[in-house]
Amino acid sequence: MLFNKMKRKKKIAIIGTAGVPARYGGFETLAEHLVRRLSKKIDLSVYGSSKLYTKSERKRYYKGARCYYLPLSANGLSSIFYDVLSIIHALFYADYLLILGVSGGIIMPFVRLFSSKKMIVHIDGLEWRRPKWNRWVKKYLKFSEYLAVKYSHIDITDNAALKKYTAIYYKTLSYLVAYGADHVSHPTCTPKDYQTYPFLFKDYAFSVCRIEPENNIHLILKAYAQTKQRLVFVGNWNHSPYGRALKEQYQSTLYPNLHLLDPIYAQKELNVLRANAKVYVHGHSAGGTNPSLVEAMYLKLPVFAFNVSYNKETTQHKALYFKNVSDLSVLSTHTSENTLKKMRLELYKIAEERYTWKHIAQSYLQIFKSLEKGYAKQNIQSKTLEYLPKSHVQKHLAHLMYNQKFYENR
Repeated sequence: MLFNKMKRKKKIAIIGTAGVPARYGGFETLAEHLVRRLSKKIDLSVYGSSKLYTKSERKRYYKGARCYYLPLSANGLSSIFYDVLSIIHALFYADYLLILGVSGGIIMPFVRLFSSKKMIVHIDGLEWRRPKWNRWVKKYLKFSEYLAVKYSHIDITDNAALKKYTAIYYKTLSYLVAYGADHVSHPTCTPKDYQTYPFLFKDYAFSVCRIEPENNIHLILKAYAQTKQRLVFVGNWNHSPYGRALKEQYQSTLYPNLHLLDPIYAQKELNVLRANAKVYVHGHSAGGTNPSLVEAMYLKLPVFAFNVSYNKETTQHKALYFKNVSDLSVLSTHTSENTLKKMRLELYKIAEERYTWKHIAQSYLQIFKSLEKGYAKQNIQSKTLEYLPKSHVQKHLAHLMYNQKFYENR
């Protein structure tokens, strides 16, 4: 029976985000658009962090979705407690739990044992392989990922490389659902924009991300510091010693072609900077389908991306890729205008076909419907993976192997 024909709408709790309206990252943007597009068809609730919203901003309902707030951060180590408490609370009313991330995986076996509630887990990237975590946190996150995949009723991956990973290591057939990008736009530059950002008058490359080692900020800055090409880089530089050191090292007085800007959360202002760039530089080596990358594609930007299978899958091998400083320096100075123009059109076509919120929201709705119809997660036997030659796995999924960093030996 379809959801919109049910006598009682299914109650679905979205867990693992910092809250709505979206102010933080990919999961928050996903929750935002699921609420906007599905709240009339299903009964949605979203958990958020009271640390990000003032008391007056904490609304009981947002665009038809019930909002709950926890006095914890949704990120970092506190995300474990944040997710666990959200899951426990949701068990009292929700039919299905959409859990974004694997931090709360530790409680999922107990949910399966003592409750009939259905759990859908979005694996996101391989959080346990990020360099920022110490060995004990990595061990916990790896174990939590295992529990989340094993005890969920459905697991979701957002990138074909991650889907292969779960098939190989967990023998599970995950749903593949990416992110949308059509919420971004091409705003017209105003006189105030040109006054605030004089570099808008000239060609520049652009990048935006969290300032963390796995995003290869050090590599990108070093590459552009060796050239006269302009680079505008937006990020939370003051959040970590790594970011502060880079901001000090590449300050504008020493490198006038580098513009290191603090975080910009106003979507329109950020779109002004992105949409007017000559090229987008994407250094992420972790995760799956990074939202910032598909947004750049939808904005018709050519892309220089770090050479890992995630990025190649997202761009369908239509971007240009770098693995070191030398590669990126060459790309930034020797890529022809014709190549950039061709890439711009090819990447936009991919984004228009694959990364729209209408398509993404419909995919989630179909997942919820499949549970209503009695879907049971399929486990894959090892023999079904024989079609993947060992050499293929080693070449294309080397960053997923346990004995090396997941962004090496692509």
